[in-house]
Amino acid sequence: MGYPEQWVRRARRQAELAGYRLDSHVPWRTRSDLEDDFLAFLRRYRLPLPEVNVKVGRWEVDFLWRSASLAVETDFYGYHRGETSFEDDHQRDMDLRRMGLTVYRYTGAQLTRYPAEIAAELGEVLASEPRLRLESAIRSPR
Repeated sequence: MGYPEQWVRRARRQAELAGYRLDSHVPWRTRSDLEDDFLAFLRRYRLPLPEVNVKVGRWEVDFLWRSASLAVETDFYGYHRGETSFEDDHQRDMDLRRMGLTVYRYTGAQLTRYPAEIAAELGEVLASEPRLRLESAIRSPR
C-alpha cells in the first residue's frame, strides 16, 4: 500500500541527511498494493506513466492519461464484491465514458496472467493521436 506523502518526504529527508544519494521521486499517492503493482507493470513495459487517483467529475479514477483521454481502474475482488460496488463501478464507467474517457478495468489476476495483452491494449491507445481534452471535468492532482 502507498504511504502518506509526508512519511515519504520525511524518510527521504532523513536518508539525504545521512548521506544517501537518492533518485528523483514522484509521490504517486497510491491507495493499494494493486495500484503499486500496476505502476510497476507500466514501468516494466515502458508505458507512459499516468496521473494517479485523479478527480474526474464526481469520481476519482485510479489512473488517468489526460492526452489520451484514458482512465484505468484496478480492481480486486475483496473491495469490489457485492451489488452496491458492482452498480457503482458500472455507473462510474458510464459517467466517465459520457465525459469522453475510454475506461479500462484490470484485476490483479489479469496483470499476472495476461501482462503482454494488457500492455499491447494500453500501448495501442496511448500511441494513438491525442483525443479531446477533458480539462473542464478533470481537476488537477492534490
